Amino acid sequence: MLQKENTVGLYLHVPFCVAKCRYCDFYSAAAPREVMSRYAKVLAKELESRAPLARGLTVDTVYIGGGTPTLLAPADIAHLLDTARQHYTLDPAPEVTVECNPQSFKAGSFEALLGAGVNRLSIGLQSSNDRELLALGRPHDMAAFVSTYRAAREAGFQNINVDIMFGIPHQTRESLACTLQTVLAYAPEHISAYGLRVEKGTPFWQERHTLPIADEDTVADMQLTVAHVLGSAGYEHYEVSNYAREGYRSRHNMRYWLGKPYLGFGPAAHSFFDGVRYEAPCDTGGYVRAVEEGNFSALQLNAHRITPHEAMEEYVMLRMRLFEGIEEKDFSARFGISFEEVYGNVENLIRGGLLVKKAGRIAFTEQGMYVSNAILSEWLDFKP
Repeated sequence: MLQKENTVGLYLHVPFCVAKCRYCDFYSAAAPREVMSRYAKVLAKELESRAPLARGLTVDTVYIGGGTPTLLAPADIAHLLDTARQHYTLDPAPEVTVECNPQSFKAGSFEALLGAGVNRLSIGLQSSNDRELLALGRPHDMAAFVSTYRAAREAGFQNINVDIMFGIPHQTRESLACTLQTVLAYAPEHISAYGLRVEKGTPFWQERHTLPIADEDTVADMQLTVAHVLGSAGYEHYEVSNYAREGYRSRHNMRYWLGKPYLGFGPAAHSFFDGVRYEAPCDTGGYVRAVEEGNFSALQLNAHRITPHEAMEEYVMLRMRLFEGIEEKDFSARFGISFEEVYGNVENLIRGGLLVKKAGRIAFTEQGMYVSNAILSEWLDFKP
């Protein structure tokens, strides 16, 4: 019998940015300081009010994302974490992550975050090339990243992730290689490398026919180059877009990929709890009003209890993002049927170098991971 989950993760969304990047479809916007300060108080109120849901569970990860959470005053972030400690049962050594964009901090901010209990920082660089950063609409340059990274290290952060992107406007194989070597020189514990996706509703979508981006084959080469360079530098490629030094995988993101429960707070935040998925509306003003009025049901839109079949499909979709893939015995124990009885014989994919079957596990190879969406689309009832 599978062991019942006894932990939960908390995600806190901070929907504020200095400016909207040209590729970004996340829910965020610029706002004055007083709006952000009020929002932080309301977010703490929601955190406190929903704490009974997690009674009996241990919170082992807290992730404050956005937007740019470090636009909040460090005291506001400290208040959020104090609220979590007061009203939830926290693990003795939880992973507490805060996202940060270069120049979104002031002197002493990182020391204050560490003092508040933050122990992991995720810095959005995207590229070391200022021309590419400008094309993305990033509100910083490479020099700002350097000063931010150094300030975080000097403050005492020992677990830092750096986000980079490939397939972005004006980027070449050579400039990507430069970004990789530049980031490696700073030796972060974790690197996330995402391929550009041109999403509807963004400026890039409007310009999609004229964007100066590389062709599909070049982007495929870029993805493999990232994997090769980071792997050669000692980073484990443990998930399609994520690389870590030993012991530094993102514990919170692993929760998503392993299908473990999490509670989301703030506008646009998603939750998966007690077998139900739901989301809050993308409306900061409406969110604030709902929390202040105690109308928490308004923050649980599209609630859907996962059916056994959907649970199996999600299990495959999420686990196959990991290079560990699916353990066949675990699949059979959960769903009462073997993987290949449901999804067919995989020998052709193994012979084609796209899958590997070893030690009771089925997983994508590096080559297979690049075309994983196409394979999963064939296997699953819904689009990955």
